[in-house]
Amino acid sequence: MDRISVKAAIEKEQLYFSTHPVYSSMNQQVLGIFNLTSKLTKILFTHIKHSLPDIMKEIRDKIKETEDDLRDLGPPMPSESAEKMQLLWGMVTDFISTYKNAISGKYDSKRY
Repeated sequence: MDRISVKAAIEKEQLYFSTHPVYSSMNQQVLGIFNLTSKLTKILFTHIKHSLPDIMKEIRDKIKETEDDLRDLGPPMPSESAEKMQLLWGMVTDFISTYKNAISGKYDSKRY
């Protein structure tokens, strides 16, 4: 907030803790930003190490679920015009065949 450099802020912090009536009598290894960041880094690392297996399992489950959904949707839509025409022709042929079978009273259980 005072627009001072990090180095100056650290020196100011060390001076504060070393001259304060209460903090100056405490172990300097437990005071200050450097020690705080070190401890917080260890806590964060432990938390990540503990949580990572659950996160990885959730990611694998979501990947499997998505792959199953994609498999249920069937093959992807063709990108080429000729392939699109072939797909459409196949769908029309299947529809006509199903329609003819329905009219004649035939039921093909393999199709459904």
